[in-house]
Amino acid sequence: MTYQHGLSRRGFCLCCIGATTFAATGGWMSPRQAFAEARGLVSLIKDSAAVSPITTHKLRSNISVLEGSGGNVAVLTGPDGKVLVDAGIGVSRPQVTKALAALSADPVTHLINTHWHFDHADGNAWLNAMGAKIIAQVNTRKYLSQVQRVEDWDYNFLPLPSNGIPSEVFARDLSLKLNGASIGLKHYGPAHTDGDVGVTFAEADIVHAGDTYWNGIYPFIDYSTGGSIDGMIAASDATLAATTDKTIIIPGHGQPVSKRAELKEFRDMLVAIRDNVAKLKKQGRSRDEAVAAKPTAAFDAKWGQFVIDPGFFTRLVYEGV
Repeated sequence: MTYQHGLSRRGFCLCCIGATTFAATGGWMSPRQAFAEARGLVSLIKDSAAVSPITTHKLRSNISVLEGSGGNVAVLTGPDGKVLVDAGIGVSRPQVTKALAALSADPVTHLINTHWHFDHADGNAWLNAMGAKIIAQVNTRKYLSQVQRVEDWDYNFLPLPSNGIPSEVFARDLSLKLNGASIGLKHYGPAHTDGDVGVTFAEADIVHAGDTYWNGIYPFIDYSTGGSIDGMIAASDATLAATTDKTIIIPGHGQPVSKRAELKEFRDMLVAIRDNVAKLKKQGRSRDEAVAAKPTAAFDAKWGQFVIDPGFFTRLVYEGV
């Protein structure tokens, strides 16, 4: 099933959640309300991932992107073994295994988590069992090691099993040299969460921005684990400053092969909506009054057609301004 703006069900399986509800309510129901009717966000995403095919996009310098298991997964192949950026959802293991085997016979040796959310880290344990050393920012390991409630998803995430917990962590930066590639991991600071990292493949000029960048859709901001609208903007600015028009940018969700101009459009959208909502809040408008004022209206046709609908995104921004 393919959605507008080229966003596929595989690329962002959240989109299939609550689509009927979205249409019936004019797009102003919160995800939590929609999920309550639909029987729960996490269960539905896992159901989708269990049957969704994996699409492989080959980029350059032995780097590819796998689309279809939660967040977009980057793969670097070579004699040092496969290096993965994000793990997808565990129930996708058969499809992911097949896609990885089609790329090369190299074993999986390294896995980098861009952050802790289940659609990016749920596959950690099986990939570790296949031989992957798991690397993440220190806050990501913390959240994967304990019960974590996301109120907006109405869900309590249990700790991952011990072999799914990252064994190598860093605070700010980490450099790796694998398969002839210089791989830079950089902590963005509080953005989508407070454990987000960007992963740069220097020679290939490719950056995986994780969920600090959602290509063509309003993003989720997880305030329960340190997310921030200002931090999302700052993360976009940092990625923009580190890239050129020739850089391939991989978003956490949305069309998996993107570029600097699209990221800039995402960043400018965030700034405009933040400023609109901040103005309403400064005027003394309540959160519901801010939603009713439709401060996202100029952007909804492009960005607001999926599960993070205009009303809910306004609520997220309102919380952070």
